This record gives sequence, structure tokens and C-alpha cells, in this order.
Amino acid sequence: MSRAALMAMLGCLGAVAGNGDSVRAAGAQAPAGEDGQWTMPSKDYAATRYSGLAGITPQNASSLHPVWTFSTGVLGGHEGQPLVVGDTMYVVTPWPNVLYAFDLTREGYPLRWKYRPDVSANAIGISCCDAVNRGAFYADGKIIYNLLDGHTVAVEANSGRELWNTQIADLSNGETTTMAPLVVKDRVIVGAAGGEFGIYGWVKGLDLKSGRTVWTGRNIGPDADMLVRAGTFKPPYDSGADLGARSWANDSWQTGGAPVWGSMSYDPELDLVYYGTGNASPYNPEQRLGDNKWSASVLARKPGDGALVWAYQFTPHDNWDYDAAGAMILADLTVAGKRTKALVHFDKNGFAYTLDRATGRLLIAAAFAPVNWAKAVDLTTGRPVLDPAKQTGASRGNVKGICPSLEGGVSPSSPAAYSPRTHLFYTSTNNLCMDYAATRASHLKGTPFVGVTSPYFAGPGGNLGAFMAWDAATGRKVWENKEPYPNWSGALVTAGDVAFYGTLDGWFKSVDARTGKVLSKFKVGSGVVGNPITYRGPDGRQYVAVYAGFGGDWALLSGDTRSDDPADVRPPADFLKDIARHTSQGGMIWIFGL
Repeated sequence: MSRAALMAMLGCLGAVAGNGDSVRAAGAQAPAGEDGQWTMPSKDYAATRYSGLAGITPQNASSLHPVWTFSTGVLGGHEGQPLVVGDTMYVVTPWPNVLYAFDLTREGYPLRWKYRPDVSANAIGISCCDAVNRGAFYADGKIIYNLLDGHTVAVEANSGRELWNTQIADLSNGETTTMAPLVVKDRVIVGAAGGEFGIYGWVKGLDLKSGRTVWTGRNIGPDADMLVRAGTFKPPYDSGADLGARSWANDSWQTGGAPVWGSMSYDPELDLVYYGTGNASPYNPEQRLGDNKWSASVLARKPGDGALVWAYQFTPHDNWDYDAAGAMILADLTVAGKRTKALVHFDKNGFAYTLDRATGRLLIAAAFAPVNWAKAVDLTTGRPVLDPAKQTGASRGNVKGICPSLEGGVSPSSPAAYSPRTHLFYTSTNNLCMDYAATRASHLKGTPFVGVTSPYFAGPGGNLGAFMAWDAATGRKVWENKEPYPNWSGALVTAGDVAFYGTLDGWFKSVDARTGKVLSKFKVGSGVVGNPITYRGPDGRQYVAVYAGFGGDWALLSGDTRSDDPADVRPPADFLKDIARHTSQGGMIWIFGL
């Protein structure tokens, strides 16, 4: 039986209100003004997670309350975010990646339809850090998203009918697909996770109409594989041929990782797609001597043919699992008196970077979390100034007291937001340090290729997380709200000068975007590792939506948070002993209004 034949429908209760030609097709071009929708993962191509809606303000946010909730029927880490297109909300679950379409015009928001793809259960054992999904993209009348087992699907937004289904990844290689696609013109840009399995990392450009793979670009390896072309690729701090291969001793790039599992952005004027790559494999750096380009980096490509234009490496020769897969936010900032087309990135390694997005040259790098693996980042060379005592490797034994931990000063799955009104960036952060004992790892296709023991402990001050506002034009923290647990949700900010985020112990909060003052909070029943969105409902009012569903990395680290598996008798991690007193696994979508 075909995958399409397994699709179960709950009945097409009517066409999606406002869909078709009357709805702006996200993926064609950014809307000129605020349309009240949320049609792509990060709201816009610049990945700002900013909405021009201003109905919710610091003056009335205390009146926010739940107006609707729905169980997705899946227990697990609910990362990502819903979409709102016209009068329909679309929700994608973790494995088995069910897609729901809710009618926002009717009482109780009943389902218009439900799409149930056939997703191999074998993917669960291959996925590194919970069987998550980071969301969908609306373009050309289609809802496009990735399935955990390495397929990208396009589903007709009006009906839930599968239009195409393309295998892009290979489970047998350790590849899974958790990221949200990015659609630019007629290209669907996708990548694969699998840095813990020693994959040969890549991105692909699919044809929007048919799903056919048009190009594949590797993130490491020889120039030909990376789609590096003479006269086109101009990295700001490096030169020479085959940088992605020569910077790996003994051809270790062949199992070097550099996966793509975070969010992407796009500048239509420069016609460049920006994305970050994950860790180098294995975690024992002595098995891959050299800079290991372009792992832990940002790459800029042409969406049409995948040509690589520039790349910058945040953590050369990654010793600590500092993925750079997180959001690359595009904003025009005044840096040192000069108006600049900037790219802003909060890295796992604890530094916030402001780059020139046309060239990749570094403008600012400043620590936003406790950092001791490096003393600073040299703006002349673009390289970190390392602390030799914090370098790791099997021959060094157990290296103690490294900050941040390999969970990062921020998680790449927790995208930041930017407000053009306050000129500030908003992000969740973590305050964890670690000991790191690398061991030699052996590569066997499709099995973990790691080699480390890395217990965590609280960083300075004892709190494990925070939510902060950051000035990327100067590299300074403006305000910070400390949280007792690591903060793992994405951020949202609006024209009403209100920012939103969730916490690992299950609170959903709104704060004054200028001061950080908490305006409202509500216990949503499970930890929040997803990303809030906002939209204008059919009644003209502003609403905020968020997933609640404890998981992601914390499903691996936190025992006693689920009750349906009698075999799960793990104790909680030492640094997180009481988390099960505050949350359990769940799977819900919440909508809040005034």
C-alpha cells in the first residue's frame, strides 16, 4: 500500500477560508504589512519572530487567559510552532508527524481535516534527541514539512490531500529530518540531523511543484561536493581550494557530521539563504584534527542552484559539541555608527555574534552566558581566543568545569526574536557547565558515533536558565529574567512591545519587551520547548498560541516525567532532580486571548 493510501482524513469540512489566490503565499515574497497570519516557521524570511499586531500591550496583558486547548494525542517534545493561514491553524506533531487543520471560524475550532502519514518507527531509534518536529511552511497552496524518517511532504492546504512525497534522507546512515523547511521562490530547502551518527552533512533544494531534488550541497568535504564554484565562494577569513576537506586530518570529513536541524533565513535582495551547521563528529576532537570546516558554522547559499557564497565558522575544531544550527536573524543595525545589513546569531558556545550578512565578516562577538572555553573572539581573525586548560580529547582525560555545557548557552532549537521597535533581540538561555571526558569512538554506519561522558552542573548563581533582551549593535545584555530550570522555548515579540516565552517547568509568560517585567503567566500542564506565535483571529482580535509538551534533550535527561511506560524508571539527572514535581510529558496546543 502506498504512503498516500494510508492517509486518513476526517472529512473536508469546507475549503480553508481565505485560502487560494486571496491569501498571500508565504514563500513568494514577504508581505508589505502585517497580515495577521503566521505562514512560515519564523514569521518572516528574516527569522525575526516579530509580529506587527499590537492588540496585546503591557497595559492589558495581565488579562490574557486560555480560550482554547487541544491534545495532539502524542506524548513527546513539542518543538516548533503552529501555522495560521487565512482562517485555518495547522499543527504538526512529533512522530508520527500527524498534521491537523483547525477551522478558526467555528465554535470549538473543529478539525477541517487530519493527515496521517506513514512514518517508519525505525526513525525513533535513530533520532538523537527525541522524535521532535520543528514545524511546517505554507507556500503555493501547500503545507510542506519533514517527516522524521527522512521524507519531505507537500499537502494541499485546502483538503489535506498529499501532493508529493520525496525521500531526502537515509535512516541507515543515521539521518533523520526534524527541521522545518524553508521555501524560497520555487525551491524547498531541507537538511538532515545526525551529527551524533557521523553523517556526511548536507542541504538539498527541492522543486516546489514536484518535490524533485534539484541540487544537493554538502556542508563539509571537497569543493565539488559543497557546490563551491570559482569566483563565487568568498569566505571572509580563509582562502584556498577544498577548505572543507583539507581542514580534516585523515579524510575524517567523510564521517564528520555538520548536520542541519535548526531554522533558516533568507535575504531577497542578496538572494542568499542562511543556515547553521551542527557539531563535528565524533565528540573526541583528537580523531579529527584540524579546523573541521564547515561544522559549527553559518553558510550562505544561492537558493536556485545551491552555490555556496560565503561561510564563517563560530567554533573551529569543536571540542565541546557546540552546534551552530540555531537561528540566523537578519536585521539592519547601526554598528559603530554605520548602517549595516547584519546577521545576528546566539551560539551554543555562549557568544552572540553580529556579522555583515553580505560578506560574513564579524562585527561583534560578546558572551551572553557564562563562558570559559574561550577568553574572547578576535575580531581581526574571526577566531576564538582559546583557554588551553579547557581543550578536550581522549588523551586529556576528564576536563572539569567547562562553561557552557554541551546543551549550550542557548539551545539551537530555541529561536530568538527581534523587535524593530525596541531594536532588541529576545532569547531563552541556559546556565549549565560540565565536565567533559572524551573517549575514542568507532564508526559503524547508522549507530551513535559520540565518545564522551559529560555530566552537567549549575553555572554561576545557581539558576539553570533565563530569558533576556540583547542589544546586538553593541553586544550587551539589556535585561534578564532568571529561571530555575534551563530555558528551551523560542521567543515571540510584537508591536505591542510584549514578548512571550515558555519554561521547562510548564509556565507560559508574557513580559514587557522594554523592561522584562512579567505581565502574565499561566501553567500549561507540561514543559514548553516549542515556540509561541501570534495571529489575528476571524473576529479581528489578537491571539497567542503555543505548544506544551516536555521533551527534546530533556526527554533523555529527566526521568520520572512519564507514567505510561513502566520500563522508564530512570532517576532524574543530578542537576535537575525535582523537575518531575513540576511537569510531565504532554502534547497540547494552547491559544490565549484577552
